[in-house]
Amino acid sequence: MMAKRTTIHVRRVHDEPAGDDGTRVLVDRVWPRGMAKDRAHLDEWCKQVAPSTELRTWYAHDPDRFEEFARRYRDELRDPERAEALTHLRELAKDRPLTLLTATRRPEISQAAVLADMLTA
Repeated sequence: MMAKRTTIHVRRVHDEPAGDDGTRVLVDRVWPRGMAKDRAHLDEWCKQVAPSTELRTWYAHDPDRFEEFARRYRDELRDPERAEALTHLRELAKDRPLTLLTATRRPEISQAAVLADMLTA
């Protein structure tokens, strides 16, 4: 029997929800500016999985730093609290699509992209 392929989407929290989103989880540490809680259409806010403030500040979404950011962030995800949050996301993605939401303008170079990569690996 073949294992079911995990479907993970990475989207901006400001975009309208899509029909194939499945479980919608915000993975940012801070709540998105100007976003009303009911407009976010979240199932969950998993801030425990977010990168540290220090790492986020250093990275500043600089595309040239993305590879190093991803490496450092993967290291941070070994921390027990973050590892537990990552395991929780894996559980959510087991039997239905999972959409990782972030407020960044470039989700493809965000922690959500790193998480999606780890969850589908």
